[in-house]
Amino acid sequence: MTLSPQDRRPLVISGPPGAGKGTLIQKLMDAHPNTFELTVSHTTRQPRPGETDGISYHFVSVETYNSLKTNGGLLEDAMYTNDFYGTSKAALEEIFDRQLIPILDIEMNGVQQVKFNTEFDARYVFIKPWDLDVLEQRLRGRGTESEEKIQARLECARRELVFAETPGVFDRIIVNDDLEKAYVELERFVFGLE
Repeated sequence: MTLSPQDRRPLVISGPPGAGKGTLIQKLMDAHPNTFELTVSHTTRQPRPGETDGISYHFVSVETYNSLKTNGGLLEDAMYTNDFYGTSKAALEEIFDRQLIPILDIEMNGVQQVKFNTEFDARYVFIKPWDLDVLEQRLRGRGTESEEKIQARLECARRELVFAETPGVFDRIIVNDDLEKAYVELERFVFGLE
């Protein structure tokens, strides 16, 4: 039996790096093909090993990014550990045109912009690591970040965990202490099976 979400508003999924957002999003898309599509954000950071331009991110120069922003082409944008990230309105329209449900994987500043400064109607989920020590281990285990970037990401994570508890921001907070359990909770929320 193929499930179809009754609520077809976009999903905004947030949480600190290393919390498992990407894994949970991919599991949701794999389990329900032709239902969801992840927006591909623009960023000024350099690609990590294995990342592909146009699939992982649109890797752009600061000049290109600023032009997109200046021309009103971004729904949200933020600087995160000295790199810009943003969701383009054109990418969202493309997903809507294919009658799929967009998933936005964005961080705290992006959530604040979308939730409080736009008319963008979405559902908001926060993926919370059960422990900051585990989060630090995951970040270090990637082997892709300098010590300075790891410390900056951990500080951002601390701020995001406080922000997540702000009443009225997130529709659901999911603690990712067990991937399968967290996935079931996400799927049940998305499909209104609660």
